[in-house]
Amino acid sequence: MEKNIVIFSILMGLLITNCAVQDANHQPKVQVEQGWLSGTHGSDTSIMVFKGVPFAAPPVGELRWRAPQPPESWEGIRKADEYACNCTQQMYDTFGPWTAEYQPKGDICEDCLRLNIWTAAKSMEDKRPVMVYIPGGAFTGGSGNVPVYNGEHLAKKGLVVVTINYRVGVMGFLAHPELTKESEQNSSGNYGLLDQVAALKWINKNIAAFGGNPDQVTIMGQSAGAMSVNYLTASPLAKGLFVRAIAQSGFYARLGPRENLMSAEQNGLKFADSMKVSSIEELRAMPAADLTPPKVEGFRFSPIVDGWFLPKSVDEIFIVGEQNDIVTLTGLVADEGSAGQDYGKVPAKELTNRVKRQAGDQADEILKLYPVSTEAECAESQKAFARDMSMVTMYLWGKKREKTGKTNLYTYLFVHQQPGDTRERYQTFHSSELPYIFDNLNQSPRPWTEDDEKIAQIMSTYWVNFISTGNPNGEGLPEWPSFNESPGNIMELGDKMEPRPITSQQKFETLKKIFQAGD
Repeated sequence: MEKNIVIFSILMGLLITNCAVQDANHQPKVQVEQGWLSGTHGSDTSIMVFKGVPFAAPPVGELRWRAPQPPESWEGIRKADEYACNCTQQMYDTFGPWTAEYQPKGDICEDCLRLNIWTAAKSMEDKRPVMVYIPGGAFTGGSGNVPVYNGEHLAKKGLVVVTINYRVGVMGFLAHPELTKESEQNSSGNYGLLDQVAALKWINKNIAAFGGNPDQVTIMGQSAGAMSVNYLTASPLAKGLFVRAIAQSGFYARLGPRENLMSAEQNGLKFADSMKVSSIEELRAMPAADLTPPKVEGFRFSPIVDGWFLPKSVDEIFIVGEQNDIVTLTGLVADEGSAGQDYGKVPAKELTNRVKRQAGDQADEILKLYPVSTEAECAESQKAFARDMSMVTMYLWGKKREKTGKTNLYTYLFVHQQPGDTRERYQTFHSSELPYIFDNLNQSPRPWTEDDEKIAQIMSTYWVNFISTGNPNGEGLPEWPSFNESPGNIMELGDKMEPRPITSQQKFETLKKIFQAGD
């Protein structure tokens, strides 16, 4: 008995001072609220990795299309050395510019509410800043198990890195009158976003065991992940769960979502009818495979203004100052739309007609500033117009944000093109910045150069600094002014690292008029 007490005391002492202990096989172990986890090491053995950690109960059976429930505890030691399955979605090997390093690995299933953690912390007292990465995928796909999101190199730079899964597609965003009626909040739909809140709550309770500081959590996402960051920043359910935000290539979420609960419920009724069922009970009884694309073609399921997670649109929440007012870093890449079939390929005559239909009184001025007299000129004007419109949109959002927000904003434009076969066709494509930010060039077989390595070092350091302090600047780095200091400029990231004007003054003033005409 006395021997057992001594052993218990030693273990408790280790728990108090260390974020993990080693077993006889030198595998890291850590205790979280639900029990003990056994992880593994990264390619660098100083990095401890815990994969497939449950942050909520499996959303299966009666829990399908319900808010996430707390995870169950377990006895003994749970293995956390392999990725869990990806949430139910259509899987791809590659498509467009998105080669294998951008694709989720493994199987799909409903028991997918898991997260992955990378840490180099030696003690709970380290209290390292925490980065929570929310993957993109158009709210129809995506996973925290994607190779390019591997957190090892950022953990070596001092962060505790977490990547999460959340329900997507019909599993994550089905609204239906029956679901609304059975909800205590009289709401349905945004289950994938509620999963993100559940993950953040788990992280706040447990990340100290991995050497992370629950008071220094930054949420970060790209594409639909960035849209999620914007929604979380607006949601009252997420207040107090993070202190900084990074939204990459998701600026278009700042006015949305455009769909409300009533219209989403009607979409849900039509979907049930297409499945030849008349109740949620029948839908819950259907195999997940029957609810996965391509079997659900023709229906779109994505975030909505549901009256609970989002009481109003993001724009309305910011206008009245009800948002989580936190320092934010946001931006885009130079060729966001390059995966589209008609990117830079719309014929001059057709483009002229489009501009005249959409730009109203500004059409003639726009066609002077973005000339289309030849097809080659037309192609470059299309790209420049799309890029400039995106940056002006970001500028106007930043100015609107200043009216009710007191925190700093940092904006960027990533312009560097990845080397290899995709370069000529896709240029600086949507998500092409990710290997540089995660400092993960080794996850791809592309023919990287010394310039690529240098860009990755600088960009990952900017991101680590922001996550650590709320300011990307640091010793030896080119100065990155905040939007608050220099609103007409944006930080260019690529072969040059320097602030630059959003566009020419004449283009800037003309494009602003388009938005003002729509107000």
